[in-house]
Amino acid sequence: MIVFKKLRYKNFLSTGDKFTEIDLNSNSHTLIVGQNGSGKSTMLDALSFALFGKPHRNINKIQLINSVNNKGLQVEIEFEIGNKQYKVIRGYKPVKFEIYVDGTMINQNSHNKEYQKVLESNILKFTHKTFHQVVVLGSSSFIPFMQLGAYHRRDVIEDLLDIGVFSKMNTILKEKNASLKEKINQVLHAIEINETKTDAQKKYIRDISKINNDVKKQKEDLISETFKTNQQLVETNAENQSLASAISSEVTPLLQTRRDTIASHTQSETETLTTIKTLVKEHKFYEKNETCPTCSQDISHELKIRKLEDSKIKANELQSHLSQVRSQREESLKELNELEVKMQQVNDLQQQVNVNLSTITANNALMEKAKAEIESLSNNQSDLSMANDDYDALISEYHELVGGKNTLNDQAAYNSVISEMLKDTGIKTKIIKQYLPVINQLVNQYLQILDFYVHFDLDESFQETIRSRHRDAFSYESFSEGEKQRIDLSLLFTWRQVAKMKNSISTNLLVLDETFDSSLDEAGIENLMKIIHTLDSGTNVFIISHKTEELEGKFEKKIEFVKEKNFSKMKVAA
Repeated sequence: MIVFKKLRYKNFLSTGDKFTEIDLNSNSHTLIVGQNGSGKSTMLDALSFALFGKPHRNINKIQLINSVNNKGLQVEIEFEIGNKQYKVIRGYKPVKFEIYVDGTMINQNSHNKEYQKVLESNILKFTHKTFHQVVVLGSSSFIPFMQLGAYHRRDVIEDLLDIGVFSKMNTILKEKNASLKEKINQVLHAIEINETKTDAQKKYIRDISKINNDVKKQKEDLISETFKTNQQLVETNAENQSLASAISSEVTPLLQTRRDTIASHTQSETETLTTIKTLVKEHKFYEKNETCPTCSQDISHELKIRKLEDSKIKANELQSHLSQVRSQREESLKELNELEVKMQQVNDLQQQVNVNLSTITANNALMEKAKAEIESLSNNQSDLSMANDDYDALISEYHELVGGKNTLNDQAAYNSVISEMLKDTGIKTKIIKQYLPVINQLVNQYLQILDFYVHFDLDESFQETIRSRHRDAFSYESFSEGEKQRIDLSLLFTWRQVAKMKNSISTNLLVLDETFDSSLDEAGIENLMKIIHTLDSGTNVFIISHKTEELEGKFEKKIEFVKEKNFSKMKVAA
């Protein structure tokens, strides 16, 4: 329960530079009177300004400051909640807003709006609108509950039933849902990126593996083919060397023999030709000469004939021998040529062997290089292993992301259920349903006390249904101003009772501003006084009125406001 104790204000509207102080908790019933413009309702504006930073009436803030002094506006309110003592100080020119708890000022680091939110949400736990439905009923700038829209009616009821926390929870939940939605979108985006990376990594591994396997197979096939080629070359060289050795063994001895024979034949031919030449010379000598040129003796005919016959015979023999020698030499040359052809074959075979040996050497180098490249590919398995590790990491990350997404989706599903519960049609409606019969019962009780015999009902949408005997249903606007005021008063006292039941906005203060001066007749005034006198002993009622004579003697205390030199002053009469 909030117990308001003191209200002090200066340089506020028509109040001067000295504090006007009103004790809010000393008397059960206090009458406040005064002429128009004397400052009676200033109390309401000061109280509202102290608590909410805005006056009860529709007055611009700059107009609140006393127009004569034009500075030093200050309003102070002291109240108690439980065992804690609170004091709120507001000022203008200079601007001031301070909240004290047990003499210690609450941290002012935040903006004034946040500071006000602390006061309303954490300390008072009601809004300006609710305050004026439960604590104040005024004729000026007051909007009765029945003239509020459905949304504002709900605000008032939620404050009274202390279920505004569900709206706050819903607001917080909406913020969390927005954050959750953003997180889900981020996770979905991260999953898409992960899937793209995973596909790329899988393709990279597949390509590396394929390339490595293809290259390795190519190198292994090359080594195999080259090895087979080398084997064939080795076998060919063995065959060639064997053949060359066999030919060389066969031909080499014959070759020298044939060369010696040819030389012998050539020499024999030369000697034979020389002999033939001598013989021809001799033959010509005997044919041409009759006398020996050396001894000058005559050569006989018989000798000449005999010499010529002998030289002829001998010449034939030599010619036959020469033909034979030449024929044998030709035969030997032919054989020599054949032998040399065979020796050339040996050379060719040896040259092929050398070429094959060079090829084998080159092939061996090629195979070594291929083996080294295969070894290098094997070493590159570490790269493939790293790529597989990266792939496994991506898969692990994917599962984590999916798990996170599922968790977030579960949370979103839970939040959706909670959101349905926190909507106006959820928990709050169920709570309101429980209190509606109580509210309607209390309103009808107060209406009967005020001699207004109608049946009043509020539904879950806070729309009223008002029925009279033998008459159709009416709306609030169907009634006269006096009847409306009876409904407003009934609701005011109902809200106070409900607030007390819920201990949500239970307070000692009730202010009725010119309520007795408006549309209530004498019976209405008497009935209203009955209600006031039945209120709890801890309730301090302040009645602001012009009807001094009619209300005189009905209150424990009377406060009169007067105007002196354009400044409002307060006079207290017991």
